[in-house]
Amino acid sequence: MRKLDPYRRFSALATLLAIASLSQVGFPQPAAEAPDSSQRASQTVAVESAQPTPEEVGDALMIHQRYQAAIEAYKKAPSDSAVVMNKLGIAYQLMFNFQDALRCYKASVRLDPDSPFVYNNLGTIYDGLEQYRAAERMYRKALSLDPGSPLVLRNLGSDLLAQHKYKEGWESYQAALTKDPKIFEERPTALRVTNPASLTERGAMNYYMAKGCLRAGMTSRAIEYLRMALNEGFTSPKKIAADNEFAGLRGVPAFEQLLAAQSNP
Repeated sequence: MRKLDPYRRFSALATLLAIASLSQVGFPQPAAEAPDSSQRASQTVAVESAQPTPEEVGDALMIHQRYQAAIEAYKKAPSDSAVVMNKLGIAYQLMFNFQDALRCYKASVRLDPDSPFVYNNLGTIYDGLEQYRAAERMYRKALSLDPGSPLVLRNLGSDLLAQHKYKEGWESYQAALTKDPKIFEERPTALRVTNPASLTERGAMNYYMAKGCLRAGMTSRAIEYLRMALNEGFTSPKKIAADNEFAGLRGVPAFEQLLAAQSNP
């Protein structure tokens, strides 16, 4: 049986479900699950009526982006808690300390092998280390536990694109968009993991992302991704015009202006 309830007690890192902006599409994101309103209320009462625990102190510090201080607080919490080890891993990851983050995530998954969140987070670490096949295994494990997660689908898509598996990556992106049309929208508190892809690979990511957005009915966003793919040298106006999947954009002023501008720089 999946043991997700402990993760619902963790509100401080709910913002990590945020997704990278259009200019930084495809960067994998770690995850922590937000509590419902009744749990938040009970947490508030508990904090106001008692001395905060080291875990609660760490959560508060994370909200204020004081990651090193949060790490020191979490270290004082019980180390046999899968939730605490996951939080500690996220704090290390936000400091770009991938090795310690990896160690904490592995400890968390040993304590709770049924958490899709920690498998997702392991995937983001392996992506950051450019170990893409290992990352793919972690994302697929997370999806086996939570098949409908748009965040994991998005992260898997980014990983597949980094492996040059463009068709599969695009399909994963499209599945993520179907689950959550706003999954690629910018949110100011998003963690941005370093993009390991070359300029050409980023161009491919943006090109296939344009196709996914178009299929989801997001015309303006599809055009913006095409603009980035062109700027990164992955494609050309002639190739875009010949691609039947973009036939629905013909006659759209912004699309025609993009192709004209790129054809006559």
